[in-house]
Amino acid sequence: MKAPILVAVIWSAIALTGCNESPTDKLADRVETAGDKRADVIENNADALRDQATALDNRAEAVRDTAESRAAAIEAADMKVKNMTQKQRDAIVANQAPAVR
Repeated sequence: MKAPILVAVIWSAIALTGCNESPTDKLADRVETAGDKRADVIENNADALRDQATALDNRAEAVRDTAESRAAAIEAADMKVKNMTQKQRDAIVANQAPAVR
């Protein structure tokens, strides 16, 4: 949000001083403007990555909550784990089979 305001201020300053600028000043202004545009892209990418990180954190928390609920259900049901095959146990752990029926 800060970057677009900064770019607008820079453009305003360029417009006010643009009439009597030397070729050196014009080139310097162009370099600065191009740098600002590149910085804006980087900031936008950083914002998108922060949003993705937040979404991933939320998904991780949901997975933890689900695992905790499934574990509590297994304990509450006092499942006869000894009677299960290893394949059945693995399916429950992998979330491919219901924890309790």
